[in-house]
Amino acid sequence: MANERLRSALVRTDRQPGDLAQSIGVDPKTVARWLSGRLPHPRHRQAVARALGQSEAYLWPLRGDHRRLADQGPGELVALYPHRSAVPGEMWLDLLRHAECQVDVLAYAALFLPELDPGLVQTLQAKADAGATVRIALGDPRAPALRCRGEEEGIGEGMAARAAMTLRHFAPQVGRDGIDVRVHDTTLYNSIFRFDDDMLVNTHVFGAMAYRNPVLHLRNTGPEAMFAAYATSFERVWAMAAPYRSYVN
Repeated sequence: MANERLRSALVRTDRQPGDLAQSIGVDPKTVARWLSGRLPHPRHRQAVARALGQSEAYLWPLRGDHRRLADQGPGELVALYPHRSAVPGEMWLDLLRHAECQVDVLAYAALFLPELDPGLVQTLQAKADAGATVRIALGDPRAPALRCRGEEEGIGEGMAARAAMTLRHFAPQVGRDGIDVRVHDTTLYNSIFRFDDDMLVNTHVFGAMAYRNPVLHLRNTGPEAMFAAYATSFERVWAMAAPYRSYVN
């Protein structure tokens, strides 16, 4: 199957296959075979990763981490991960770094994001200042839905506490133009993380914490695709959510 991650990395770095071939010293036909799904020799994987500013684990997921399941075909499903902790940290950062138009987050807490990148809020603010739409919908720590989820996962008030911690990261943005933060009290069946036309959907399994549940990496392929269904779900929750400023006041 075609390696869409490698192809996307070429586009993002404004390179043609021939440019990559020349930079690492191989025949352009060799790069064409890699794009069609052929696995490069380890030394070439390392060279390609360096040239494109990506990790080997991201460009060739099955080789980078045996825990990760991936489908590199040209369709909507870019990859399927058995649990969120199997998603490479650098991939979250890469998707965020390259998002130019839209960043949407729907979760109860998503505390792992500011823990992964302490400069997350500043990065999001910079993107908003550059014209991107940035919308963050997190669980209202006072909501019954969070207490219920915490009890189901065996952490009691821990879920509400984690949501409150994440919201504190965004507190300095209240009243500023840019990042739009809201709180919600809906029952979440999935956490949704959208970066332009890429989306990571963290499914929720009853009684299991989010980091142990599967993640779908989807790419927007049209109005009839799963991507659109999850995007619509985000919009419905967003419409019901309350501005964060009303919570902090």
